[in-house]
Order: sequence, then structure tokens, then C-alpha cells
Amino acid sequence: MSKYNLDYLDELEAEAIHILREVAGQFEKPALLFSGGKDSITLVRLAEKAFRPGKFPFPLVHIDTGHNFEETIAYRDKMVERLGEKLIIGHVQESIDQGKVVEQTGKNASRNALQTVTLLDTIEKHGFDACIGGARRDEEKARAKERIFSVRDEFGQWDPKRQRPELWNIYNGKIHKGENVRVFPISNWTELDVWNYVKRENIDLPSIYFAHYRDCITRNGQLMAASPFLNMDEEDIVENKKVRFRTVGDMSCTAAVESEADEIGDIIAEISASKISERGARMDDKVSEAAMEDRKKGGYF
Repeated sequence: MSKYNLDYLDELEAEAIHILREVAGQFEKPALLFSGGKDSITLVRLAEKAFRPGKFPFPLVHIDTGHNFEETIAYRDKMVERLGEKLIIGHVQESIDQGKVVEQTGKNASRNALQTVTLLDTIEKHGFDACIGGARRDEEKARAKERIFSVRDEFGQWDPKRQRPELWNIYNGKIHKGENVRVFPISNWTELDVWNYVKRENIDLPSIYFAHYRDCITRNGQLMAASPFLNMDEEDIVENKKVRFRTVGDMSCTAAVESEADEIGDIIAEISASKISERGARMDDKVSEAAMEDRKKGGYF
């Protein structure tokens, strides 16, 4: 009998597709959280493989801070038009206008943390019982200890002590009324895995992932894209640098790295030589040692 061998990307893909189909089978109203970043774009490709030629059994949900990179929003709209799938957008500005959150002030103000309230309101409004996200264990220590099926209570909060065992790829999606589950199909992937998959599948990405010239300022030792959202003052010196972004989020908390990598092969080589996680370029993770875990406990992605 001949052996059927999968390479490691095939194995990761098969696991992720299995998880997506488990979500479709176990939950009544799932959703796929889409940020316009490479991880959520990879999830969309996996969903295509899991469910085409049919429609996705869930809508795409984007929590829009209003401070996104223009390239990301343009990519999102173009992709949704190509897919023909439903897109639900939750606006942080509406949460601010309704008095549910207070916009931060000061030089390092960001809307990133405010997304949590908008996300929880969107989940409640549409009755979602499962939200699929692109978080990976290699990104950050709080994400490293989170299960693939991560139960959140009726307030959207994550309690690490309530996590369920996941043996032999068996996932327990049973929840009480009001609870929901965050699901991470590519939890076992690394940043390098994602880029190798993007290369293999020839997936188009927003241009900010590739080296380009951009006006930047240096803040807290990080290169930030110069924009009105940064509350810039006379101390901020604008320099035009060749940079790219390893991770995509709110412009006020996402730093760039100097880079010459303008092709996928060059990016893969650059990441292979790097000793810093991509989350090292996120200002929101530097608030404290437990910044990510604290946000998750409050209902963050």
C-alpha cells in the first residue's frame, strides 16, 4: 500500500479547515473577525477551501477604529466585492458618540483598546455565538496559553482557569446562553508558516506589508507612520524611510520596521533571521507585561 504524505503546510491547512467546519457544525450564528491583516486574509482563503462552491456559513465582521491604514480599508472593500460575502462593520466612533467609551487623550492616545466595547456590542446586536479570529500562539504569551475554542462569559471576558481540554482534535463548543466562543483555526501556525502559505497560495496582501517609502516619526523607540491620528507636536521629526509593517492594526499603535523586503521571498528571509516577534511592533502590547492578557480578560479579540 502506498503512503500518502502531507507536507507541514498541508497539515496545518487541513487542521484549520477541520476547525472551520467544526464551527459551522457546532454553532448557530458564527462570524469571522476580519482586520485586513495577513492572518485574517489567510482565514478567508481557508474558508474558501472549506466551504466553496457554497457561501460562507458566517459573515465577515470588521471592527473599524476609524484610524486604519487606507491601504487596509481599500483591500477589505475590494476583497469583499470579489468574495460576494456579507460584511458587518462595527464603528468605534459610534461607541464614542454614544458615550460608551471615552477617547484617549495625550501624545500616545490610541483607539485600539476601545475596540473591545464595539466588538462586544456587535456580538450582542447580531447574536453571534462564535467568533473566528486569526490569533496565533507564537505571537504573544497570553495567546500561547489560550485554547483553539476559547470560551468567553456573558460579559465577553476570558478566564484562563476555565479553559477546556482539547484532546485528539476534539473541540467542545457547548456554551450557556449569553456566552460565546472565540475560535482560532491557525493558532498552531507561526508567522513564517503564514508567509510560506501566502507564497504557496499566491494570496494578494495589502501593500503596506511590503517595503515602501513612507513619512515616519520615531516614538518610544518605534517607527510610526506620520498621520493626524498620532497627536504629533514640534518634538516629532518627520523622516521619509523605507519601511514595511509586519502586523496591521490601528495606525496609532502599529509600528513599522525598516526593510528592503519588497517581495515575499525577501520577507520570508527577513523573518527567518529576526529574533523579535511581530507583536514587538505593537505599542499596545508595551503598556505592561500582561497587556494582552488584561485586554483579553476584558473581552478583547
